Amino acid sequence: MSDVMIDARTALRDRIAQPGQVTPTDPAAELPPYVESFLAHLRLLVGVPFEYLVPDARLLPPESIRFFHLDRSWSDRLVDGALAVGKVGSREQAHHQAHQPTIRQRLDLTQREVRSMQRGRIGFAEARAIAAPAPDPDGRMTGFLLRSAAVSGWPRIDVRAYDRQLVDPIDPLVAAQHRIRTLRQERLSPAVLFVLFENVPRLVVLEEPHQGVQLGVQRSGHGFTVVRRDAAGLVDPNGRTVAVPMRARAGRVLALADLRKRLHALDPQRRWGSADLGVALLRPPFRQRFEGAGGVTGGHGPLVGVASSLTDASLVQTIEGLVR
Repeated sequence: MSDVMIDARTALRDRIAQPGQVTPTDPAAELPPYVESFLAHLRLLVGVPFEYLVPDARLLPPESIRFFHLDRSWSDRLVDGALAVGKVGSREQAHHQAHQPTIRQRLDLTQREVRSMQRGRIGFAEARAIAAPAPDPDGRMTGFLLRSAAVSGWPRIDVRAYDRQLVDPIDPLVAAQHRIRTLRQERLSPAVLFVLFENVPRLVVLEEPHQGVQLGVQRSGHGFTVVRRDAAGLVDPNGRTVAVPMRARAGRVLALADLRKRLHALDPQRRWGSADLGVALLRPPFRQRFEGAGGVTGGHGPLVGVASSLTDASLVQTIEGLVR
């Protein structure tokens, strides 16, 4: 148990010595840092029991997602309830009523940096220094709860929200202009993800992490195929595919030597070594889109080109310097 910040004797002495109310401009009227940090986290429902959010498990069945709007008045009353611990008389009640607008404005700014504080990137002092005015004067917050095996399978799933619908492949410059701040992203359990956004998104994208290169094939009927790629690694614009052969004695094991022969027959000008074969089997991260009035689409990420060898001399020199 942590020690109390002030004991009863000191509180009584201060109350007798300063019977008047502190003016809003007085430095003593500001929230102590630990209190402001706690209330900013509370605004984002950090520490709120999960059964208060989902009272029945049937509201969030397996492999489901639930989008919601967070009522601002409800979160403000949550903060009032926490502050009510210190309102033991009319003097404290009057002080709270006088400073409530200032407290609310302060928390509007601090809550924007809670995620950075949770991730250990900045401390509370830095959060207060860089907190910028919220773009939405109404303080609207939305979010979703996702219960899925994808949460446990991809612990560092990438979640992004935009204030307009964007067409794949998404231009990074356009995406940066329309990106909505993620206020909170946290796994509440191995299979439940909780996310809060600063505004109302028109597009939410969930994507596999990009930490590593993934190789694979795609199912087609009772077999498997790979998308044809050219020498630069770009996907065939006509969507043509190559059937993947399987081993005769092991129906679920790829016959890579036979696959290489098929690819070489289609493009005999290429060497089709291990690098070319790796590019052919490259699988971009899977992306799930939620957009518009409930539209859902899914597929693999941007069809970028990945060459089997480097042709840029300056890039080759840079990589060799890193390896050495």
